[in-house]
Amino acid sequence: MSDNTVQFVGSIPTYYDTGLGPNIFYDYADALAKICSALGATNVVELAAGTGIVSRRLRDALSPDARLVVTDLNGPMLDVAKSKFSDQDKVEFLVANAMTLPFEDAEFDLMVCQFGVMFFPDKPDSFREAARVLKSGGHYVFNTWGPMSKNPYSVMAYDVTARFFPTDPPGFYKVPFHYSDPVKVLGDLSTAGWTDVEHTTLPLSKTIVDPKAFAHAIVYGNPLVDEIRQRGGVDPDDVVSAVLDGLLDTFGPAPLVMPLQSTTFVCRVA
Repeated sequence: MSDNTVQFVGSIPTYYDTGLGPNIFYDYADALAKICSALGATNVVELAAGTGIVSRRLRDALSPDARLVVTDLNGPMLDVAKSKFSDQDKVEFLVANAMTLPFEDAEFDLMVCQFGVMFFPDKPDSFREAARVLKSGGHYVFNTWGPMSKNPYSVMAYDVTARFFPTDPPGFYKVPFHYSDPVKVLGDLSTAGWTDVEHTTLPLSKTIVDPKAFAHAIVYGNPLVDEIRQRGGVDPDDVVSAVLDGLLDTFGPAPLVMPLQSTTFVCRVA
């Protein structure tokens, strides 16, 4: 889903898909697919597609004849994505680095990326690469998370985990939210030569559909679990139990409802 320093492998993809997906990704994926369906694209590429949450929605929203290429840096994530499609679906899967895309210049008329840009090691370079493979008049549609304060489950997750490792707290949960300022994103797009950009901030109130599954995914559905294991001395299941308590304390009583916030950028190639 990102650069080589962030690996979504092992059992992570399954927890990511089943535990994080319904709670933080589905609604924003629906919103992206709706935007993309209105653009009339016939040749589409998705970056950092992960487990295919957006991919499945794109395939359903696009014209049946449209080409859809689904990419991610991590093959195990794409393996889960592939399971959401039949042999009759018109979709191609490719392990690819968003920083050096294996495509021709001006090959696509639409590029899509859900919550992946934050992981790219050089944002302006990634935006230049996006512009390279898009046709004139083509679009790049992507979203980023708002700050941790607007997505408070992440604050809770970081704080709970830090209690287990007070001198060396795992830092993963700061990574997805570090690119939350639209002004910074717009500046990087401008540096990369993009001039036609619109953005919209979308807040949600999200009911946590299965708190236990969400707690497991908060720990096991991303590289946080690897950080815990590397430090040693703590059973990840104990962190899960503490995270579940944190969800109940922070967002309870039932039904648990949490705020979420993201910003969507719609960029058009001149």
